[in-house]
Amino acid sequence: MSRTPEEREAARLERERRRAERAGRPAPAQPPAPAAPPIEDRESDPGIPGQIRAPRQEPAHDPQPTEMFDVTSQWTEERAAVAAPPEPVEPGAPEPEQEVPLGTRRVTRGARPTAPPRRPGRTPRPSGTQGDRPRWGVRIGVALALVAVVLAAWLLWSTYQPGKGEGSGRVVVKVPRGATVSEIGDLLADRGVIDSSFFFKLRAKLSGGASDIKSGTFTLREDMSYGAALDALSRTPPPPPVIRITIPEGKSRGETAPIARQAGLRGDYAAASRSYASFDARRYGAPKGATLEGFLFPATYELRRGSTARDLVRQQLVAFRQSIARVDLRYARSKNLTVFDVLTIASMVEREVAVARERPLVAAVIYNRLRDGMNLGIDATLRFALHNWTEPLKVSELGSSTPYNTRNHAGLPPGPIGNPGLASIEAAAHPAKVPYLFYVVKPGTCGEHAFSATDAQFERDVQRYNDARDAAGGKSPTKC
Repeated sequence: MSRTPEEREAARLERERRRAERAGRPAPAQPPAPAAPPIEDRESDPGIPGQIRAPRQEPAHDPQPTEMFDVTSQWTEERAAVAAPPEPVEPGAPEPEQEVPLGTRRVTRGARPTAPPRRPGRTPRPSGTQGDRPRWGVRIGVALALVAVVLAAWLLWSTYQPGKGEGSGRVVVKVPRGATVSEIGDLLADRGVIDSSFFFKLRAKLSGGASDIKSGTFTLREDMSYGAALDALSRTPPPPPVIRITIPEGKSRGETAPIARQAGLRGDYAAASRSYASFDARRYGAPKGATLEGFLFPATYELRRGSTARDLVRQQLVAFRQSIARVDLRYARSKNLTVFDVLTIASMVEREVAVARERPLVAAVIYNRLRDGMNLGIDATLRFALHNWTEPLKVSELGSSTPYNTRNHAGLPPGPIGNPGLASIEAAAHPAKVPYLFYVVKPGTCGEHAFSATDAQFERDVQRYNDARDAAGGKSPTKC
């Protein structure tokens, strides 16, 4: 059976009450009951005047109430209620309160729907606390993004230095072989070529130019940009403006002087090599007044253009100190020989030996003849005194009274006759353990010698040499 309007209204109010309880809202006020008695729901009789036959309706399914306010459902029920015929009212009874249909709510543009009532027991949130957290989060995020952008812009500006030029002035920088980018950056920053080693390294990494940096001596500028410095260092440096001079082993001061002059050194090498203020030859056993002969170490040296002969002497003395420190002199000292004596023997070995393996053998002959009190008979010492290294010696010269004539004077000459290299110095400090007292050039060789321990063997070796020379028409019987 269909329900009367009163029953439907009561059901609606009950649903509203339940929703209010679940939402924590106060229950809606109950409207006053109508004075008219309920009319029994029956089918209208067409024979009874004033009644309308309504179609039979099945009881509608009452859906489960939800927390949402269903305006459409309520409107449907109210419309059905309005469509029902009005119940007859007795005369004099109060008129029932008329319901106002709710219909469908319209929300105009710009209007905001009414917020649902808050649950009891909750207080509204104060402004600026939890409700403003998203707004403050956005502000902080924007601030951090701006800081990141500014920092990135500063890094790029500092690294690439837009508008910075090629610098000015002139700075000579030597980049060591195998130096890292950080080490090169520190070197350039210390010399004033760049502003920061850190940004130089960063620019090199970003541009990929770290692997292109060359080693060598570069002429750069002060206050260069990182890009300009990297470009300059990536180019192969020009050969340094230096003088390269090679002093052969065994050469005397007089023979070295023209080499230094031809190399372009200023000044007189012979005069510059007599003495040096910071070098005391007497410390090594040299007599007072001795020159630097024997201490001027032979090697290849590099000097800047415009250097003097004295600059070369200084480098030679430094090299000598380094070389003599590596030589074991204990055996020579056991024979009462000083460093100066060892240098004198080494200078003779340099002049007498053409084959490296014979150095200790010639040194042994000198040691053995000194031990036996024999004159050394080395013509190279006489040539040193006569400044004649190429022409044959005359008979008159062989009888010279100079103390450098070891044919006539026993013992060592007054000093070195040249400047020996390290191999000859070591041979003079450690001679071979052989009994040889003589040696003479072996015919048919390139400077080799025949060594002997007796006069008889020596005479046979000399005769063989003379026969070969005669066969060569008086020329040396060597083949080089």
